[in-house]
Amino acid sequence: MRSIRTIAAVALASVGLTVAFTATTSTPALAAPGAVTWSDDFNGPAGAPPDAGKWRYDIGGGGWGNNELQYYTSNTRNAALDGNGNLVITARRENPSGYSCWYGSCQYTSARLLTASTFTQAYGRFEARIKIPRGQGIWPAFWMLGNDIATNPWPNSGEIDIMENIGREPSTVHGSLHGPGYSGGNPLTGQTSLPGGQALADAFHTYAVDWAPDSVTWYLDGVAYSRKTPADAGGNRWVFDHPFFMIMNVAVGGNWPGSPDGSTVFPQTMVVDYVRVQAWDSGGDGTGGQIVGYGNKCVDVASANTANGTPIQLWTCNDTAAQRWSWNADGSVRALGKCMDVTGGSTANGAKVQLYDCNGTGAQRWVFTSAGDIVNPQSNKCLDATNVSSADGTRLQIWDCTGGANQKWRR
Repeated sequence: MRSIRTIAAVALASVGLTVAFTATTSTPALAAPGAVTWSDDFNGPAGAPPDAGKWRYDIGGGGWGNNELQYYTSNTRNAALDGNGNLVITARRENPSGYSCWYGSCQYTSARLLTASTFTQAYGRFEARIKIPRGQGIWPAFWMLGNDIATNPWPNSGEIDIMENIGREPSTVHGSLHGPGYSGGNPLTGQTSLPGGQALADAFHTYAVDWAPDSVTWYLDGVAYSRKTPADAGGNRWVFDHPFFMIMNVAVGGNWPGSPDGSTVFPQTMVVDYVRVQAWDSGGDGTGGQIVGYGNKCVDVASANTANGTPIQLWTCNDTAAQRWSWNADGSVRALGKCMDVTGGSTANGAKVQLYDCNGTGAQRWVFTSAGDIVNPQSNKCLDATNVSSADGTRLQIWDCTGGANQKWRR
């Protein structure tokens, strides 16, 4: 999240919304949302914490780079299910545990949930239905950070802000990108406002992005209001080419929204109906579909698992997202937001093929030839069905190109 932001708004009417839409100088490929790869509907008893298999917590009161005033806790007073299919993140004016913040004894508590150790994905649709809080100094957000942030510090790792609102702008949602040369107070940004002075906090709204290799498009209630492409980065590096994780939080105070004042009522709640992620299914050539091979079986991600190292195999064709592959301009072949990869970057016969975070290495480059071979140029070897088998679950590997039927593919 940014430390400062100034925005020059360009207003125009679009399907009942007041939109700040920045024109781009190239025609981007729209992400084509496919099968759901991750979701949380927050079903459970009232007072229960969010699913620990999906969400973890950021904890502390160091200001989070923005001079924020809250202490983030893992307490159910700050993040809990409501028993009606919602997650409620609550900002409170209290400090029952004597927390220390950067400015002294903390005045506020809240929660910040993230999927950094449970789920990441490159490309697709990321969407949530949320009823945001309100009030001067209140700063709700639904956003993403690059999963390499620990080794590639912000902003080089990238940030995608799907939804941000500050209390003094009750009708307006902001969507932004942060990267090298366009971060902090100078992001690539757009905004839209509800008509007639309606407040976003008065009702649930859906906030989403469609993220493709060459564009990010923002939506409020299904209406696109901004799109950014590498051309908008002004020659700076486009860093939205690797998996990101999601974050939801309610901050109190900070450089951008300013501090609460006498008009701010506490507690304030952000109520989240669902969070949903879909795969990105259109490739560099605008298609995404099955790869059919030996025995008329399909190239398949085992159990549709998105974990790094998941085997890629032959399986009976079933037209699921685990069998829809996009062919990209960088030579990668992708499904479920990740890349077809030769394990360990090996060039040896029998090296197994797996699903892995897209990283641009030679282990993830493939060429589909006119002869029906799928060749990994780094090894000069062919995608091969192990042991000339067409049984469900047959692992795929690389092997010297032989012209055999177990190395022939069609799409």
